[in-house]
Amino acid sequence: MAKKINDTIIRAYQGEQTDYIPAWYMRQAGRSQPEYRELKEKYSLFDITHQPELCAYVTRLPVENYNVDAAILYKDIMSPLPAIGVEVEIKAGVGPVIYNPIRSYQDVERLGDIDPKRDVPYVLDTIRLLTEEQLEVPLIGFSGAPFTLASYMIEGGPSKNYSKTKALMYREPDTWFLLMEKLADMVITYVESQIEAGAKAIQIFDSWVGSINASDYRIFIKPAMTRIFSELRKHQVPLIIFGVGARHLLLEWNDLPVDVIGLDWRTSVAEAREMGVTKVLQGNLDPAILLTEWETIEKRTKAILDEGMNSGKYVFNLGHGVTPDVKPETLKKLTQFIHQYTTNQ
Repeated sequence: MAKKINDTIIRAYQGEQTDYIPAWYMRQAGRSQPEYRELKEKYSLFDITHQPELCAYVTRLPVENYNVDAAILYKDIMSPLPAIGVEVEIKAGVGPVIYNPIRSYQDVERLGDIDPKRDVPYVLDTIRLLTEEQLEVPLIGFSGAPFTLASYMIEGGPSKNYSKTKALMYREPDTWFLLMEKLADMVITYVESQIEAGAKAIQIFDSWVGSINASDYRIFIKPAMTRIFSELRKHQVPLIIFGVGARHLLLEWNDLPVDVIGLDWRTSVAEAREMGVTKVLQGNLDPAILLTEWETIEKRTKAILDEGMNSGKYVFNLGHGVTPDVKPETLKKLTQFIHQYTTNQ
């Protein structure tokens, strides 16, 4: 029997007035938690995500510890890539390493299709376990966006300047558009399976797309993003887009069929509204502030919440993920403050 769900965050994502500003934190599950670090002494990320009971435990841990208003599925944006033929390994201290990087049109042609029930059943089992039995808040599913996934697939791993990625995009547009098409197909199928399994909202991480200017975004990336969100809209769950260093793309995102735009710490809620962004906004405390004293955290959080309440249509989050050195008690205190400060304001 499913538990009664506190759907405050879903209503906020839909633009409704809520009793308080809801909050969750990107990377709320993971390295900042002592329970997780203990698990990692025995299990790899691959091990955890392939064991639904273990993965569900890691996913719900921050909900229980911090009283946040949503859980986000614990997994990596690389999770669906092996199914389409990408040889990827998550290396400690490095990140994703791709052993068969994309170098040609033929490399893209060789990429296959994902069948989530066959290829990632453990992801779907984790979602069902959480949504049918364990969670009292909505579960957010997610995927990487085509550009961000492509950047790893072309560079062979993390990059600072994405030069190989952009060079391929400019030099071989036919190869690029085929790659965007195949990755968009994968994202749609993968995310639809998460929704079918019970995810109540979806965040698409286009983490590194800020490296592309607005004109090139419109030509090379926006068509795939429009198709993804248009397809996902049919499922009537809130859709969120987030990227880092993407201030110059906010109005492009505002055009997309999304419900929510995630801000990093570089652009305030008020600035986004002044620019003409009309969608629900999510963000955007700099995670580094969580390493300072409480007075600073409270002051900075209050300023963001004031802007959010003033603008309306707002959900609190960080401007990027929780860093490993953040203390769990800080996040618990932060959630409590957000709820208390914004209740009946």
